[in-house]
Amino acid sequence: MNTVATALLFALPLAAGWALHVRWLRGCLNTARRDPLTALPTRDGFTRRATVLLKDPRAVVVLADVDKFKHINDTFGHAAGDALLKATADRLACHVGRSGVAGRLGGDEFAAVVIDDHGTAGDLLAVLHAVLARPVDGQDPGVHTTVSLGWVRACDFPADDLSGLLRRADEAMYAAKGRAGMRRAGLGRLFATVTGRRAGRAGTRTETPTVEVAA
Repeated sequence: MNTVATALLFALPLAAGWALHVRWLRGCLNTARRDPLTALPTRDGFTRRATVLLKDPRAVVVLADVDKFKHINDTFGHAAGDALLKATADRLACHVGRSGVAGRLGGDEFAAVVIDDHGTAGDLLAVLHAVLARPVDGQDPGVHTTVSLGWVRACDFPADDLSGLLRRADEAMYAAKGRAGMRRAGLGRLFATVTGRRAGRAGTRTETPTVEVAA
């Protein structure tokens, strides 16, 4: 056996072992970027995918928050709260589809980037709200809540990165929560979009925002 063949004979097991190790490391990394309860990407995984999607001028950044989640946990137990979070995550991911991304930022807060192919983000999110507000199958009938949504078109604020767009969506979401009186009986609060600018959730305004709330 010549020297080259001998070297290859010893190198092949090492190469195979290294390939398996790399595959294992990738699996660990992917697992670390997935929320164990909802299977959605965590903040890190969401940020990586969302940053790529924001290069598309049709991208819309959405923030979602389960209303009165602490009350549900305290009243019906953490199992009921977990089931609600899981259902919210599944519905959000299904609605966003493969062209977008949904993630769990922490607690009862979710985010998504949706590609708005037809320029009808408002209609798209009205449907999403209705989907998220449906009761969870098999859960105590007393467990019912709404999900507040805030959103912003990335193309309206070209200087903003993902963090800045999430802050704007956060402002819109809390505007929606604050306008709870502007709703039809039984439908709950829907969503809002901020087209102006505000610094921080409770910060000072740098210009007067225009807030649209669907009720």
